[in-house]
Amino acid sequence: MKNPGTVLIVEDEKNLGKTLQEYLQSIGINNHLAQNATEAKKFFYDSSIQPSVVLMDINLPDGNGLELAKEFRSIRKNFSLLFLSALSDPEIRVEGLEVGGDDYITKPFKLKELTLRLQRILESKNHLDTLPDCIEEGKLKIWFSRYQVQDSKGKIIDLSQKECAILRLLYSKKNQVVARDEMIEQVWGQESFPSNRTIDNYIVSLRKWCESTQDSGAKILSVRGVGYKFLTTKTEGEYNEHI
Repeated sequence: MKNPGTVLIVEDEKNLGKTLQEYLQSIGINNHLAQNATEAKKFFYDSSIQPSVVLMDINLPDGNGLELAKEFRSIRKNFSLLFLSALSDPEIRVEGLEVGGDDYITKPFKLKELTLRLQRILESKNHLDTLPDCIEEGKLKIWFSRYQVQDSKGKIIDLSQKECAILRLLYSKKNQVVARDEMIEQVWGQESFPSNRTIDNYIVSLRKWCESTQDSGAKILSVRGVGYKFLTTKTEGEYNEHI
């Protein structure tokens, strides 16, 4: 596994926390263990640490991992977030992903499963790191590392974690069709099943950005029954555009 930098483990179960800490160390990954929200904040806000991955438990003795994740995301977006929880409620799982989680693992889990989940997240992050700092398409600009875009009128817009992930996937395959199933697997993970309307809502938001004017330079087309296509060249009559 490519080293992700520093991992912050937020886990109040002492035995599990120590097991995760020792396991990550054994495979060469530097990490810090926080057993409550207070300790997690101390590590996260330490400028000398700057964790690039946070493994977040939801039930903490002095707080809620979902709320803590929201706080962390509001301060900094350029880190990966993986929830670890004994709560298998689908609504809580979805909430975790919606607040910016890259993945969600239900306890108990095997260390091999955690490794595979981390690998998937890191592969996506590594692809992001290979992209230019600023991408221009016509009058549009994209800064994936900053989770920001600029529309054709010059307005800077902040993206949510999911919006950025969807746009990155569409952009990486621009002028090609990306199936809904691929979007779900790459953005939400194989064990998460957002509704079609959830995906459509994100697409609507991204369309407002890229179609801010008729000559912006890009658009997102719907391919009925299949998925979406980020189009950067003028192709008329090939697809019907609707949601």
